[in-house]
Amino acid sequence: MWANSLLFRDPILARSETTSQPQIDTPEARVESLPELEREILDFMVQYLRSNTYQPSIREIGKRFGIKSTKTVSEHLQVLADKGFLERDPSRSRGVKILGIDLNTQTVSVPCFDRVPDTVSGFRIEDAELHLSVDRRMGGDEGSFIVIAAVNDLALLGVEEGDHILISPASIEGLETGAIIAADLGEGISYYRCIESGAGTKLEALQPGKNEGPIEPQTLDLLGRVIGLFRRMDNGSKVNLTQH
Repeated sequence: MWANSLLFRDPILARSETTSQPQIDTPEARVESLPELEREILDFMVQYLRSNTYQPSIREIGKRFGIKSTKTVSEHLQVLADKGFLERDPSRSRGVKILGIDLNTQTVSVPCFDRVPDTVSGFRIEDAELHLSVDRRMGGDEGSFIVIAAVNDLALLGVEEGDHILISPASIEGLETGAIIAADLGEGISYYRCIESGAGTKLEALQPGKNEGPIEPQTLDLLGRVIGLFRRMDNGSKVNLTQH
């Protein structure tokens, strides 16, 4: 699945790049004025809602931020409510409504990383500092994430530096011939194409000059399967339409 698309940062995460404009009390400006933890909690709630269509529980919020006391989490939510960002209904489970922020349910918030991680074991999707809003139909399954391509990532498929690679969770047993994966064969995570799947899995490296010819991995630590590519078309990038 290849898509030409514009990627937008969540409004709640947007940062102004100019200082000459007059101060305007926009929702984004109000969010920026929050203390760091309150802003992060609100960011998390927005991202969670877009991804799941329902709000996180108090315990889930506490777990995300390492807050053991549900009373403390509730106090943070009440502060956000007092500042006009939330509306709370104590009689309902997950009874929180976010106010003043675009919550388009046709989009999903996908974590984005500036590079592929070094190891699978050290990768934590919750460590993403940036989330991108994409059409829900293109956002992949739960647990999907985006990696910004480096110079040689998937270069043999025409992927260019700065392209956004969408990776979805996968199991080794579920791979089929032709699948593009991100995996660690013992030398760090790289991209490969399955040329034979199943018990006799063989891979083809997709980075120039690396492991030319079929690879029969002794070990295979799978990060995920590549299911999409997002590229801006207004920056002069050449599009490689050659079939591989």
